[in-house]
Amino acid sequence: MSVETAIAAALLLGLFLLAWLAYRRLRLIRAGGVDVSLRRVRPSAPTSARGWSLGLLRYQGDEVVWFRVISLRGDAEVRLSRRDLEITDRRRAYPSEEGVVPVDATVVRCREGRRTVELAMGAEVLTGFLSWLEATPPGTFGIRKAS
Repeated sequence: MSVETAIAAALLLGLFLLAWLAYRRLRLIRAGGVDVSLRRVRPSAPTSARGWSLGLLRYQGDEVVWFRVISLRGDAEVRLSRRDLEITDRRRAYPSEEGVVPVDATVVRCREGRRTVELAMGAEVLTGFLSWLEATPPGTFGIRKAS
């Protein structure tokens, strides 16, 4: 294979990847959702501005699904069930997080089983998220909030 052929193949692959990312982003936007940053919390890791990823949050019945904005993956990266979701903490974003989370974000720490994630969202998105959590049909199951 000549150098020119290798460069042409690399450029073609790069263009294909950019086209896929643009198509995926457009498809996510058209399907609806809200901008929410997400960070997976590890018990041993201290809180910092590291690990945040920008994405779209979408409500699907009794689940909330989160899609990373820049990803080659076609499906949701995180799924949280309303049935098992527990809010353990709520705080304002730290100054060090301001560049990686939405403007004036509130960070909500959620636990589902052994998994803990933090969701950073604006005030209107937070209101919708909390309403979705509390909008459980009577008698089906209750939402637990840590005290």
